[in-house]
Amino acid sequence: MTSDHGPSIKDDEQYEALREEGMSKGKAAAIANTPREEAGRKGGQAPPYEEWTVAELQERARELGIGGRSQLNKEELIDALRNS
Repeated sequence: MTSDHGPSIKDDEQYEALREEGMSKGKAAAIANTPREEAGRKGGQAPPYEEWTVAELQERARELGIGGRSQLNKEELIDALRNS
């Protein structure tokens, strides 16, 4: 049974499920307060990694903390980014 978490939580059932999974109160509240129609929308429209330059791939790898990126070729960078 879900309890009422007050007016600050829009979806008490989802909030409790997320908290039981170990999510923080803040993150669970943010997700529970997002309308379900909006939550399922697809995000940005970035081109696939195959269309990126090696420099762009290396920059993204740097942002994600992937080490050894200067020795990786384009295919290896793409693989590292997809598996990080």
